[in-house]
Formats: sequence, C-alpha cells, structure tokens
Amino acid sequence: MIFSCRAVGEETLRAAGRCVAAVAARVWRPRSSVILLTDGSTSPSTVFTELGGRLDVPWGMTVFEVAVESSNLTNLTEAQLYWAVTQARKVRQVSWLVMVVVVSDDPTFLAASAEWAIKGHLLLWANRLLAITRRPLSDLRHLHTSFSMMNAMLLILDASSRCSVWVHVPYSSTVLQVAKWTPHRGLSLTTSLQLFPEKFYRFTERPTLSLTTEEFPPHVEVRETGLGHRYKFSGAMVQLLQLLGRSLNFSFTIVRPPDGSFGTKLANGTATGMTGMVGRKEVDLGLGPFGITAERAEIVDYTAPVVSDSLRILGGQGRPEVDPWGFLLPLSPEVWAALLGSLLVVLVALLLLASFFSVGSPMLSIYFRMTIQKNTAVPAGRWWERLVLASWMLMMLVLMQSYSGNLMSLLAVRYIPQPFQTLRALLDSSSSTTMIWEYNTAYVNYFRTSKSGIFREVHQIDQAGHIMYLLATEYSTMLDHLVREGPYAFVGEGLTIKVLAGQDFSKTGRCDFYTSREAFMSFLYCMIGPKTSPLIPSISRRIRWMTEAGLYEFWMRSLNRNSTVCVHPPSKITVRTSLSLTNVWGMFVFCVVGDVVGLMVLGLELVATRLHHTQRASSPVGDVVGLMVLGLELVAARLHHIQRASSPVSPAS
Repeated sequence: MIFSCRAVGEETLRAAGRCVAAVAARVWRPRSSVILLTDGSTSPSTVFTELGGRLDVPWGMTVFEVAVESSNLTNLTEAQLYWAVTQARKVRQVSWLVMVVVVSDDPTFLAASAEWAIKGHLLLWANRLLAITRRPLSDLRHLHTSFSMMNAMLLILDASSRCSVWVHVPYSSTVLQVAKWTPHRGLSLTTSLQLFPEKFYRFTERPTLSLTTEEFPPHVEVRETGLGHRYKFSGAMVQLLQLLGRSLNFSFTIVRPPDGSFGTKLANGTATGMTGMVGRKEVDLGLGPFGITAERAEIVDYTAPVVSDSLRILGGQGRPEVDPWGFLLPLSPEVWAALLGSLLVVLVALLLLASFFSVGSPMLSIYFRMTIQKNTAVPAGRWWERLVLASWMLMMLVLMQSYSGNLMSLLAVRYIPQPFQTLRALLDSSSSTTMIWEYNTAYVNYFRTSKSGIFREVHQIDQAGHIMYLLATEYSTMLDHLVREGPYAFVGEGLTIKVLAGQDFSKTGRCDFYTSREAFMSFLYCMIGPKTSPLIPSISRRIRWMTEAGLYEFWMRSLNRNSTVCVHPPSKITVRTSLSLTNVWGMFVFCVVGDVVGLMVLGLELVATRLHHTQRASSPVGDVVGLMVLGLELVAARLHHIQRASSPVSPAS
C-alpha cells in the first residue's frame, strides 16, 4: 500500500487512515504489501497507527519520501518521484499484491503520482490505487483520464471527516459514487457496484470507442457508400467487433489511417499507419488484425491471437501448351535407359552364342528393325537365335504398344506453367519477374531487418528495385493489370490469396491464378491497443472464447464464397484440337539432326575415297588411309545389305 501525504492535519490523517483501512479490509488479500510514499511535509506515523491496527500486513511496509517544495512540481521533484516509483516497483516485484494510496490536497501531485505509477509499471490491474483528498470533485476533473483507465478509486473527505468513494467510468466523463464512510457507521455501499469494480468486464454505460482499420481481405473489406467519404466495413473481423460490442456494451466508430498502411516503427522511434495511431492514443483500438512483431510490441499491446497465417505466392497461370519433346514422355528416362541396356545385352549375348556354336555372325539388324516395329525376315535353322528373337519380340510388343497408347494420350494434354512454387524459384527469376508486397506490413519490416538467409536476399532484391509495394485497396487492379499477364507475382497472406482468387473466379468463371505449394513466414494476428490498456485483457478473454468455439473460421467460410474453388487449379488440361507445328517441332528437330549426321558421314566417305585414290601409292600414310577407306566400304556394304533385306519385296516374318 503506497501512501503519499501532503499538508493535512492530524485529525484528517487519522480519519483518512480509518477510511482507507475500512475500504482495504473489504478487498484485502493475503500476502499483500504496503509501501508508503510521502512528500515529507507530514509524518506518516498517524496513518501507520490507524492502518496497522486494523489490517494484518505480514509482508510489512516500506517508506519512500519525496520532498515537494511547491504546488508546481519542479524537474527535481519529478526526478525524485521517478526514482521513488522505480524503487517501489522493485518491492512490488517481490510482493504478491500492492495497493497504491495517494493522500494529498494538491491535484497536481495526485495526477503526477498516478502518471508515474503508470509510466513506471508500478500499477498492474491486480494492484489498486486509492487517492484521498479534501478537494471538491469539481477541482479533480483532470484526473479522469488516468483514473478511469486504472483499477482506482477516489476518496473525498469533507469537513466533518466523512468520506465518499468515487469511481471514474472509462471512456466517459461520468464519476459514480459507489460507497460512503462515516466515523460512526463505517463503510456502506451506495450502488450495486462493488469496491474496485471490474470496469472493463462490461461497461455500465455504453461508450463509443474509436477504432482504426484498413482493407485486409478476408478479415476486413471496405466499400464506398457514395455519400462523401463514408465507407461500409464488412468481413470476419467486423463481425468479431460487433460481437465484442454486444458483450462489452460499447458502440464504435472506425477511422482509416491517412497512409492506408498497418504501420511499423521507424528509426527515429515514431510509428506510422494504424500502429502509430494506436500508440499515440489517437484511437482506442486497432482492429487489424495485426501480425505480432517485436518492434510493434514496443509501441502497442496485443490481444489474444485471432488467427494464424503464412505467406504464399500468387502467380498468373500460363497459357496451355504441348511439350514439343512430348514424344519422349510416354516412357520415363529410366525405361529408355533400360531399353537401351537390354538391346546391348541381347546383341552381346547373340555374339557370344554364335562364337560358342562356331557359326557365322548372327543377324543383328533384325533386333533394330523389330524395336521400331518394322517387318523382318526370320532366319531359318538356328533354334537358339529364334528363342532370343522370340523373347525380344514379346518385350517389344508390350513396350511399344504401351508407348503408342501413352503418346496418343499425351498429345491431347496441354501443360499449364506454374513456375513459382517456392520463394527460391521466385528469387531466381527476379531479373525477369517483379515481386509485389503490401506496403508497410510486418512481413516487409521482417525481411528489411534480416541479416542472413533467404529473406536477406529478398531485402537485396528490394534494394535493387525489383519489388513493388501496393495498398490492400489496390488488389483488384493488381490482379487484372499486373499478375494476370505477368511478369509480376504477388506475395501475400494465404487467406487473402484464397479470397482474391475466389473473387476473380466469381467474376470470370475461370481460375487464372495459382498459389505456391510452399508457405513461409508464419505470423499470429491480433487486435492491438495502447500500452498498459486494461481493455486488452477483457477483449482477449472474449477472443479466446470465440476462437475456441470456431466462430471466426465459420465467419470466414460463410462470407467468402468460391474461396476454395481455385486453391488447387489443374496444371494439365485435355483438349480435342489439332496439333500445330509449335507442338511437335521436337520430332522435326530429331529428324533434321539425323539427316545432318548422315550428310556428315557421306562427306567423310567421299573425302576418304578421294584420298584413297590419290594417295594409294606406297606410303605409310596411304596405307593407313586405305585401311580407313576399306573399313568405311565394309560398313557401307553392310548397311546396303540390311537395306535390301528390309525392302518391301523381302519376305515378311
């Protein structure tokens, strides 16, 4: 219990002590401590006598003295008061509870004591403040701002040593008398309110709170009404606010921030956007919801989390296209490798078997022809060669039929490019693609302060000028003119992206956008209030009730139609249109490459033949060239023999 005494008489001190003891006895809790703060003008012994005789204070009393020279607090007195509150907070930190009592006839000293108790974090809501004075209530109007936001009561003594107990109603100019005390009858309540009532559990009067918010789909959506600068607010957060208003008994007005941003802390200590408005107490609450960051926590207090979300990438889907190398896709690379390996194994096995049976060289060309489904003359007599050939025919029958069926299906499929599935992929294409982020959000502040990792790279991209910043009110324009056609990609909250894609589907009937598989930079989202605001715990309690009951998720689902239609758009579609040259140019490339290689071999043969005729004279070089030419002629003769065997007039297998 903290006492500050200033220039009051002995009898007044004794009456004040008895009045405080009567009030404290009603609300006294075990393990509470008493701290006495005096201005040095009056001895606290009388107060100690009255309080000590009526209350059990096993944790003792601590006395701090602040000398006040005049009614106007000097800088020296302010410094002393700050020091006393700092030392008293150390006592409070080792105490279970503390009650703060200020006894003074100086309104300035009363206000300064309450202000420093708040600034010095001496007063938590569980602790209590009592202010005792002989001043009339009309002289104490300036106390309403601080006393209404604290767990505080005002005790006013009259000339006959009677005491009236008053409570300041928050967000109102009303002061209610809740009790009175007389030396003969003691303390009695005058209303249904208890001493130190829970003023923020439910307001007795219906105040009008001022809030700030900005468009943030699906949580808050803003629409102009056409009546000047009037707007209509909707969304899940607005429904939550309306339910809070009915539960706490308040109405509200909404003010939009001048810069349209959520705001963050600047290097000079100030804050921008809605965060700055709440931190400067220009409004009572920030609806948001706001992502929790350490910088904002230095300026405002957060409620219990409303929802959690992560960032994703929203990109425009490319035009459907056929892969020009699609004729290789019916078989996987592993199957193509296994086919080539099997062919080599069969050829080697044939050569080994021919050597073992001491017969002529086997017909190797049959296996190449059978692989490409050409008619083939089967050699007679060699039973072991027929067995090998039969096994190869069976394998090729199954494999090539499967290839033909898959190829037919794949030629009817259009692939829709969806390149940015990860933040890394987006960073790698930053030279050709511009990222879009919402202006002045917790995400932007996070990557701008990152010292390492992938978000440090995002900051470097920002410094290079490859990031565009927009407000939430510009999202629809962004989708139509930037992201849909590219080369832009939007980085935003997953819930917001769902709503934007759903709204576009409602207008066009198409899913023109895709969402990345990767989610990153998760945040909890809350409402915010000024530092040490007692309204925050009361709101947090109700938010937990609503989120545990699933109300917020229900509101988001019911208010956002088609938000899940385009969550997983197809990356492949089937069409029945004819193929164009752009769809099959890979096959022509394959053919041209084969022709070019054939021409190169033909050129080498002609050059070798010419060299063979001109350098057939006896020389080592001529002999070597002759051997090369002889080898080429043998190969050419062998190929000519194979070609004749595969001509249409040859017998079928």
